[in-house]
Amino acid sequence: MSRNDEIADRLEEFADRLEAKGVEYKPRAYRRAAENVRAFPGDVAGLAEDDGEAAVGEIEGVGDAISAKVVEYVETGDIEELEELRAEMPVDVEALTRVEGVGPKTVGSLYEALGVETLDDLEAAAEAGEIREVSGFGAKTEENILENVQFAREATERESLGEARPRGESVVSYLDGQPGVERVDLAGSLRRWKETIGDVDVLVASDEPETVIGAFTDWPEADTVIEAGDQKASVRSGEVRVDLRVVDPAEFGAALQYFTGSKDHNVKLRNVAIEADLKMNEYGVFDVSDVDDPDADQRAGERVAGETEEGMYEALDLPWMPPELRENWGEIEAAREGDLPDLVTDEDVRGDLHTHTGWSDGDHTVAEMVAGAAEFGHDYVAITDHATGPGMVGGVGVPDDELREQLGEVRAVADEADIGVFSGVEANIGADGSISVADDLLTELDVVVASPHSGLDGDGTDRLVAAAEHPEVDIIGHPTGRYINQRSGLDLDVERLASVAAEHDTALEVNANPARLDLGGGAVKAAVEAGATIAVDTDAHRPESYGLVRYGVHTARRGWAEETDVLNTRGVEGLREFLE
Repeated sequence: MSRNDEIADRLEEFADRLEAKGVEYKPRAYRRAAENVRAFPGDVAGLAEDDGEAAVGEIEGVGDAISAKVVEYVETGDIEELEELRAEMPVDVEALTRVEGVGPKTVGSLYEALGVETLDDLEAAAEAGEIREVSGFGAKTEENILENVQFAREATERESLGEARPRGESVVSYLDGQPGVERVDLAGSLRRWKETIGDVDVLVASDEPETVIGAFTDWPEADTVIEAGDQKASVRSGEVRVDLRVVDPAEFGAALQYFTGSKDHNVKLRNVAIEADLKMNEYGVFDVSDVDDPDADQRAGERVAGETEEGMYEALDLPWMPPELRENWGEIEAAREGDLPDLVTDEDVRGDLHTHTGWSDGDHTVAEMVAGAAEFGHDYVAITDHATGPGMVGGVGVPDDELREQLGEVRAVADEADIGVFSGVEANIGADGSISVADDLLTELDVVVASPHSGLDGDGTDRLVAAAEHPEVDIIGHPTGRYINQRSGLDLDVERLASVAAEHDTALEVNANPARLDLGGGAVKAAVEAGATIAVDTDAHRPESYGLVRYGVHTARRGWAEETDVLNTRGVEGLREFLE
């Protein structure tokens, strides 16, 4: 975990605990400061150490009181006022707020009324029927909490891709070039870009394992060394365990293939090998046609592949398969038939069709978001601030009359911009599928993203189908409304939704924010197979967030999406043609 993330986490906890106590206004200030500290391109801790409160206070949204706390944390490792809040209310606020429907205020109420401090306490109180007796709660709330406790408990055991991937890339970058390291790569579900991971798996090829293990345990981001052996070591960085395995360079490709997984993919491959009188494992592919007992020794037989991952697949007369495809979703059959998809890449994406500015809950002006898109390398960007409607917490939605006013600003910026600028809105999809913006205004806008923001449980298919059929809706945004490790979102018949979307030229979004990744990979595959168009957007609230697009691209790749399946790989004119 970077120090910026570490500091931001403390500020977010501060906000949660203030809100749990019923403090108004301050929590939002702390959350905004946390967002800006997390996104700050420099080292906030270094800034605090070198230049103190005045320098930290120059970060947008970080006032005098918060900058003082940042400096205090950097210098001492604690924030006295935060410690006082923890002592006053000794609750596991992070775990409890992972339960859908349980926010900081709920945490505070249940602590005061029932002494709930942990997930176990919460579950016990719900099972005993005690929550429904608390003022402001009821049987339905209690039932929802009980249904979602297990989801929250499992969520605490897995890290989101957005947190884990940078940490994995950091350790790979650190090890690359260290003495004795010949090759290094990520493995496991992180290499397959799954939305959550258990541990960060790192693989190194080396003839000097002791040297590599020593370098790894000295990694500056390692908080604790869990174990260190001859070939393997594990450290904890923040909340995540990072496992290193050092292998013989001649077997690196075999190990990389094996430890990338998935298990189902590997089992299917091993069966392919057996059919050809071969044995496939983490040490290579072996010809065992003349071996009496192939299982007696893992390296029994003549090795025919192992140094490279490509060679492992080639030994089975198969092409190499991108890690994102390795889920046993038909990729091996497709490979045999020469029908693997030509997956979309980061470079293919030419614009972002879902962004926010200070008109709603963003941090920057229209001009700044457009300039940020141009600097990132996009050919175009759409400004789609939140409309009013259910689910817009804190009153951040923009009323129709103000959206008309914003339209003039967007067009003025577009006249001066070096890239294409599209006017738009993120409208809300009501429980009945209605759109929360007047039809006459929708016709004036270039891009209409319609998203669910409330009532995010149960089957949402009819609701989203109705929105997809609306003649002015261009994109269904984050269709399930899920937040990874926080809420599971709507249940959807993706095939039905995708068929309707394809018929009405409505794209389905892969929201690239790592907290969402919505649609997920499996749903993308179903949508693509049904003929729907996919839009990969970041939902950016600040220019720094344009870089999140890679998480959406790799999620789309997990769903077998090709360049032609993705709306915003088209040029400006191709996009206009779709929108019209």
